[in-house]
Order: sequence, then C-alpha cells, then structure tokens
Amino acid sequence: MIRRTFALLLLAPLACQNAVQTPASNDVSLVSTTRDPRRTWLDYGGSQDQSKYVAFKQLTKANVSKLRVAWIYSTADSSQYQFNPIIVDSVMYVVAKNNSLVALNAATGKEIWIHANLRGMTRRGMNYWESVDRRDRRLLFTLNSTLQAIDATTGKSILTFGRNGTVDLRDSLGRDPNTISRVQSGTPGRIFEDLILLGSSTGEDYFSTPGHIRAYNVITGEVAWTFHTIPQPGEFGYDTWPKDAWKYAGGVNTWGEITLDAKRGIAYFPVGSPTYDYYGADRTGANLFGSSLLALDARTGKRLWHFQFVHHDLWDYDPTAAPQLITVTKDGRSIDAVAQATKQGFLFVFDRVTGTPVWPIAERAVPPSDVPGEHAWPTQPFPSVLPPFARQTFTSNMLTPIFLSEAERVTWTKRIDAARKGLFNPPSLTQETVSVPGAVGGSNWGNTAADPERGIVYVLNQDFPSFYRLEKRAAARDRDDTASGNGTRGAKTFATNCENCHGARGVGDSGPALSGSSASRLSMADFRFIVSAGGAQMPAFAHLDDETIRDIYTYLGGNASGPAFQIPVGGSMPPSGPVVATGGAPRPPASGGGRGQGAARPGYPAGVEAPASRYSTDYGLGHPYIMAPPWSTLIAYDLNRSTIKWKVPIGQDLRATEAGAKNTGVPRGTQRNGMVVTSTGLVFSTAKDGHVYAFDADNGKVLWTGQLPMGTEGLPAMYEINGKVHLVVNATTPLTWGRRSRESGIGADGPRGGGGYVVFTLP
Repeated sequence: MIRRTFALLLLAPLACQNAVQTPASNDVSLVSTTRDPRRTWLDYGGSQDQSKYVAFKQLTKANVSKLRVAWIYSTADSSQYQFNPIIVDSVMYVVAKNNSLVALNAATGKEIWIHANLRGMTRRGMNYWESVDRRDRRLLFTLNSTLQAIDATTGKSILTFGRNGTVDLRDSLGRDPNTISRVQSGTPGRIFEDLILLGSSTGEDYFSTPGHIRAYNVITGEVAWTFHTIPQPGEFGYDTWPKDAWKYAGGVNTWGEITLDAKRGIAYFPVGSPTYDYYGADRTGANLFGSSLLALDARTGKRLWHFQFVHHDLWDYDPTAAPQLITVTKDGRSIDAVAQATKQGFLFVFDRVTGTPVWPIAERAVPPSDVPGEHAWPTQPFPSVLPPFARQTFTSNMLTPIFLSEAERVTWTKRIDAARKGLFNPPSLTQETVSVPGAVGGSNWGNTAADPERGIVYVLNQDFPSFYRLEKRAAARDRDDTASGNGTRGAKTFATNCENCHGARGVGDSGPALSGSSASRLSMADFRFIVSAGGAQMPAFAHLDDETIRDIYTYLGGNASGPAFQIPVGGSMPPSGPVVATGGAPRPPASGGGRGQGAARPGYPAGVEAPASRYSTDYGLGHPYIMAPPWSTLIAYDLNRSTIKWKVPIGQDLRATEAGAKNTGVPRGTQRNGMVVTSTGLVFSTAKDGHVYAFDADNGKVLWTGQLPMGTEGLPAMYEINGKVHLVVNATTPLTWGRRSRESGIGADGPRGGGGYVVFTLP
C-alpha cells in the first residue's frame, strides 16, 4: 500500500534538509595561460558549471561567416565516437585510432603521444586535474568498470593510483561484485578539488545495479563518500520504497551530466529512473531519489535538497542533461538558480541553495495504471509558468503531411485514435500507449547550455514518439528455445528491438546492415557495450539483459562461446604514431572466478513479497517520420521574462528536403548534440544532418553553417591559442536518412569521407 502520509508530503517540493610520485615528464612543453573558466575548455562541457559558455571576443556576429576549416585530425578508423575534446594550454586530448587516447598540438593537430587500445573507455569525455604547483597533471576516466588515471604529460598510466593503477567500480555497491556486469557511466563525472564525483550506468532491467553516487580521491583512488540513491534503513526517503527494496532494486543512477557550483561546493546530479523502467510492482511508492535533481555537498556527499520530477517513474523520464546555473531576476530580486531540462519537455527552475522553486510547481492528477500489481502515482509535477519546450501528446491530426500514402494515413489514424495518449499515461497490457516525448525524446545528455549572467538557457529538443505495450516476461525455464542463443530467442528479440532499423535478418533499412559476419567482427563484450550504451543513431537498449544480448549476438553470426563476457584489455595491434603505452593499467585478477562476467543475479531476497508476474516492453522507436515536423528544435528561454525567447528547427532532414519540405529538423535517433555559447552573442550547435550552425543569440537566425565530413554526436568545444579562437567538432558518425545512408563531405573546405575532429577558425 502506498503510504498516504508520504503521498501528501510529496505533493509539495522538498527544500533544504538539513602527493605521490608521478612519472617523469617528457619534452612536451605545456605553457600555462589563464585559468579563467570562461576562457578555457578544461572540462567535459567546458567548465564545472556545464554552461558551455565562453568569453572569447575575437569571434563575433560580424565575422562568424568567415569561419573556415583550419585542420582535421582523422580518427583513422570506422569507430563512431561521442567524445568531447578537452584542451589544456596548447594540448588537445581526443579519442581516435581504435579507441586510443591521443594528445594533439591544439594549434596544428600534430600528435604528441598516443595511449593505445583503451576500448571500453568512458564514451563522451574525460576529466583533467592538476595540483596547485602543476607538477602533477592527471587525466581520470573509467575503463571497463574501473577508474584509472593517466599522466597528462607523458600519456602513461599512473600505477600509484588505486590498486596498481585501477579502482574497481563494482566494489562498495552493497551487492556481490561478481553479479555486476555494468556500472560505469558514459559521461565522465566531475572534478572538485581533490575529488572525482562519479555516477553510473546500471542497465535498466529487473535487478539492475544500484546507482549510488560516489566520490573518489584523485591521488589515491580511495572512496571519499557514497550517497545511496536507493535509501537504506534509517536514511531519508527509505519509506518511499518497499521495506527491503534497497537489497534488489536497481537504477536511480546519474548516467547523465553532473554540474558543480564550485564557489559553494554544491554538486547537482540529475538522477535516473528506477528499474524496471516501465513496470514497478516491486517498487511501490514514490521511489526517491529516482528521476530527481539532487543537490549534494560536494565535499561530504550530504544531501542538501532534492526535487523529484517523476514520482514512481513508469516512462523512463530520467533527467540527463546538465543542470544549468544561472542568475535570474524575479520581482526585482536577483536569484542564483539552477535550471533542469527534462525528457518530458519541461524546464524546472530552483533556487540553487535552498531548492525552492522560482515559479510555482503544481501537482496534477494523472491517469492510473490498469496493469496487475501496478500502483501508478496519482499526481505528477507540472511547472505553472514556463511553457514546455516539447510536444507532449500525439493525436492523429498531427500526422506528417509528407511521406505517408493515403492507405498508411488511414492505418495510422486508426492506430493512434485507439491508443492511450497524453503525458504520464502509463503503459498498458490491453491497449497501446503513445508517449510524446518518447524514450529518446525531449532533452537528453549534452542538450543544455546557458548565458549565466543574462539568465538565458538553451535547450536542444527531439520530438519523437514511443509506442508501448507491456507483455508478460517469461521465466528463463519457460523460454521457447532451450538451445542457448540459437534460433527463436535471438530471432524474436531482434525482431522486437532491432528490425525496425536494421531490417529483417539485419540486411539494413534506416540503420546499417548487420550481415552474418558483422557481429563476428566484434567481441561479445564490445557488442554488449554498444547494445546497452547505444551509439550513433542507435538508442541504448539498457533493458536487455546479458543473456538476451548474447542471443542476438549469436543470431547475427557472432561466436559467443568461451569467456563471452570477459572484456579484453590490451592485445590489439598498436596504431601508427607516437605510442607511449597500451591498454591502460593492468587489470586486477578476477575474484571468485566471475567478476565482471555478469553472473546470474540473485533475484528477490527471502521474505520479499515479489509480484506474481513481471512485464516489459521495447522502446517503440520504429516510427520517427510519422509526426509532422519540426522533429528537432533549439529553444532559448529568457528566465528574466519567464518565457521562451525563440524556438527554431535544428538541422534539415535530407529525405524531407527531397520531398519539398523545409525547416524540418532531423527525426532519427536521440538528439546527441551539443552547443557552445559565446559572450559575443553567438550560439553554436551541432545537428544530426552533418552540419554545425552558428545562431544569433538574440533571435535564433542562422549566421553561419559549417559542413562536416560525417555526422556528429557529442559536444563541440571552443578554445583560444596563439590569439586565435578555434571551434572543434567531433565528426565520426554516419548519416542516416530513412532507407538511405550517406556521408556529407566538407567539399572545398577540406577532404571528403572518413571521420575526424574538425577544427574551424578565422582565416
């Protein structure tokens, strides 16, 4: 039973409660410039506050149209990277050459050193730390569920960190480490003083890993503090779960972007949804701190305040985009605030110290669930002043005017009219549910930026529906094919989750072909990593367990025999260039014979009243083109006026262009793009059409367009060197348009084909 007293408590937002030896340096010169956070790009997202805001004066509205390609660093492989380069003095750090960490001369692109073969490394970026005297400079990152450190000057692993250079992230989670196969986040964490603050990616299936937030010492690797996102007995929020849920529940993890108010020592964590995402009979209650913004003391991990955006989340509406720190003027009073964009298309704004909403947030009644054992929360929070930035429902009169034949329009009209619709309508067993935004809609990681002093927040949005219908999960012993990975199990799972994009038997459709030899080119571990974490146009399928992923792998022709879940470290041929090391620090030996190999999870503890059945659904993402455009947009909020300043489509879909449509945005996949905001009134944003755009910050007008050799994901970066401002964009993703794929090509500004890091500057 849901506790009525706690239900009443949640109807209003809750406010405040209260040196070691390093490797010797080589001859690379790192000349210190300034440490003004607005004039450097030392961190993922530019600076600790994740604003992506820079104060360079050289690049203006008057001359931005003159930007040209200065140089391109080829990744020299076919990998699809999401990496946000960081720049320290004159050195740029990127990932390229078969997942190697490369230090480049930021002025010329010349290689300084390569640490080869770091497959399984943090996908989107890494952390830089330096001692006060700058003698100790470290790059900290996660690799195959370990935390490691590399000397930023030499490129070699620091073996005094942790245990012979590694810290195993499976430890200290309150579960048997041998049962944990997924823990590291795709985003790199956040450095604060001598700590690195880390979230995690836990998977989204039943009995996933708990997403506790942890801080580690950057010198020793020791755990400094842990915050239990699934509260344990005696901790705040424990009574928002069933009594023993902390022993088996998973998720509630920060897999997105952490923001830091360094002056106050407050870290802001967008915390993900509990698992399983779409059915919560084993987690009755509001489920703190799931789908919340959590403010912690960065030095101690103490909770300062929180706000829950979705009570008892049944839609996977976890916040992932970086919270934005801005100053807002309201009723003549200046407020230091934090703004959080969400997947459901809302922008919530709070006093960053107290957690008090800047504008009222109303709890509104939402539809109940008709699924056995499910207790959907009766209300959800809605901002009362700021308008949403995304469409939040899908009716048949919103079908696209292009692409659909008359027969298809009739079919879709009947299907949508018969479905459950509207925000916070729970998935059902008996009726299809259409959710907008869907599983990859709204705002995602990388999709926020700000002009902090002017109170302007920028949001990238994707309008993408999901079609859900729950089905009963069969127990392993009841599955229809007992031969591991052969035939029916892999075929059925592929048809449900993969066929819409990759075509029947993987022959290719809107996604790339997966021929019989395709899976065999990847190890089982690499295949599992891509499926669970996503990549390129592909969303993450984190709800698929390891056995199911193995079935798909074998179905596609991969050899899953042998140590299928042992992620290899080292052993591949090093790339050409100045290789100084390979493989990271030595991996510690497995304990108990199975660590990291995804041994069977224990299930519900003895005495737990488990639900009679478990249910699941796929993400329902196979129909990106059926909504009318624009499919992706860039929105500017003026929080001093509590309104949307402007909203424009971002990118142009090739298939729609050929049909005569304009200003469409791009519908396929998650909006995994990012921005740079300048003090001179420019907003740079990448898009899913293989271009980077410069917008006028005052009105959203496009002032410049740069073409890229391939598509792009992740965040661009901006830096100044030798008095010149540079914009660097990671362009390594194939472009996909409906049933067609093509590379874009830079044309006169640079070579066509092949992915790389493209650097623009003024001539």
